[in-house]
Amino acid sequence: MSGRLCLDLAGTKLWRRSLRTELLNSPDDMRRWVRQAELLDDPGPVDARALERLHRLREAVYTLAASWPPSDHPDADVGEVLAEVNEAARLPLPKHQLEASGRLTRTGSVDEVLGAVARDTVDLLSSAHFARMRECANPDCTRLFVDLSHSGARRWCGMAECGNRHKAASYRKRKKQTAVEAAA
Repeated sequence: MSGRLCLDLAGTKLWRRSLRTELLNSPDDMRRWVRQAELLDDPGPVDARALERLHRLREAVYTLAASWPPSDHPDADVGEVLAEVNEAARLPLPKHQLEASGRLTRTGSVDEVLGAVARDTVDLLSSAHFARMRECANPDCTRLFVDLSHSGARRWCGMAECGNRHKAASYRKRKKQTAVEAAA
C-alpha cells in the first residue's frame, strides 16, 4: 500500500493527529504483521518486549520520514531517532532460502525483522524515491506512502479508505449543489 516496508510499519498507527488508532496491540498482531509483510514465514515467539521494540522503531521511522531531511541544526529528537534507526539497521536481515521445489523460505527472529525495517528506512531516506514520499491528502490521515504513479499525482494512502471517502463526499456535495441550483 505505501510502496515501502518501513512506511507500511509506520502506517500501523493510524490517525496520529486525532484518534491514534493502534493496529499492533499484541504479540499476535505483530506476528500477523510480520507474516503479511512477508518478512518471515514464522516469526516464532514474540513477547511484549519484542512488540515494544517494534513500536519504538516504528515511531522512529515515522519521525524521521516526516522530518527528513534534518535542518542544519536538528533537534535532539531527530538525533535520537536517527541513532535508533541506524542501530537497528546494523542488525542481521532475514535469511531467504530457495528450496529445490522453488519454494522460498524466510527465517529469522525479531532482530531480523527490525533490521529489515531499519535498513529499508535508511534506503528510502537516502534514495531518489524519498522525493516522491507523500502524506495522504485526507487531513485526518497521517499515512505516508511513496508515489510510484507515472504522473506523480497520487493523493491518497489508498482508495479503499481515504480516496473513496473523498470521492463520496465530493459526489454528495455536487448532488446537493445541483439540487439547490435546480430549486432556484
